[in-house]
Amino acid sequence: MPDSVEFRLGLIGDGIGRSSAPRLHELAGRIAGRTVSYTRFDLDGRTDTTFEETLSARGRDGLAGVNVTHPYKERAARIVPIQDPRVRRIGAINTVLFRDGVPAAGHNTDHSGFVAAYRAQMGDGRPGTVALIGAGGVGRPIAVGLGELGATEIRVYDIDAGRAARLAADLTTADVSVRACASVDEALDGAGGIANATPIGMYRYPGNPVPEAAMGRPRWVFDAVYTPRDTEFTIEAGRRGAEVISGYELFFWQGVHAFRLFTGLDVDRAALRAALDEPVPE
Repeated sequence: MPDSVEFRLGLIGDGIGRSSAPRLHELAGRIAGRTVSYTRFDLDGRTDTTFEETLSARGRDGLAGVNVTHPYKERAARIVPIQDPRVRRIGAINTVLFRDGVPAAGHNTDHSGFVAAYRAQMGDGRPGTVALIGAGGVGRPIAVGLGELGATEIRVYDIDAGRAARLAADLTTADVSVRACASVDEALDGAGGIANATPIGMYRYPGNPVPEAAMGRPRWVFDAVYTPRDTEFTIEAGRRGAEVISGYELFFWQGVHAFRLFTGLDVDRAALRAALDEPVPE
């Protein structure tokens, strides 16, 4: 493939003005010797278009692919072809590839990114019993990843009890029990790990999804939020001695995996980390 080829990419979601995804993909392209453009398509508050219309328009515009973020991952999975049975089971996608101007393939790099982030920090250590807060487009791939990592039980709490029940019914296997809980306290009781898969803690939704009185002393925690990198949840868990897996690690790994899907290229991960750590130009 000639070095002059440009990959046109994008991100569709609500409230994505501070997303670092454009910077990650454009830096990855530069490191890999390719020119990449990556545009945000923020639907927050818009009434003139829908997610489905926006996704179709990006294909007609000639983009190679888009990432999909909150709150559209499950909607995307209902309209984009998915080949991987595991991703069909997850029921949510965050990466869409276009072919001939139409959405042709859906992938979930939240799943692969979470597994990679966990293994990079925790090695072969198994998750144990895990409280999973949030059963939506991020919670589902994390639940599948926890099962693959050897979790013994996943206790799911979501403010939408029906969504938690659906996740439990869909993702329980012979190897791991997934149980919907009526309260966050029930999910947390005695859990060795806690995973936040809600937007609570990000700059638009400040706070801690885990009541401090019920947190206990988990062995490890993970927060899907990466803006800010240190959240109220992870700071408090760290004070209690927990091993903290930052949402930034999920952001990094899911981005690396999506970049490979978009471009067919691997990127030097150490070089990309170093570039991302450089101050953003004013």
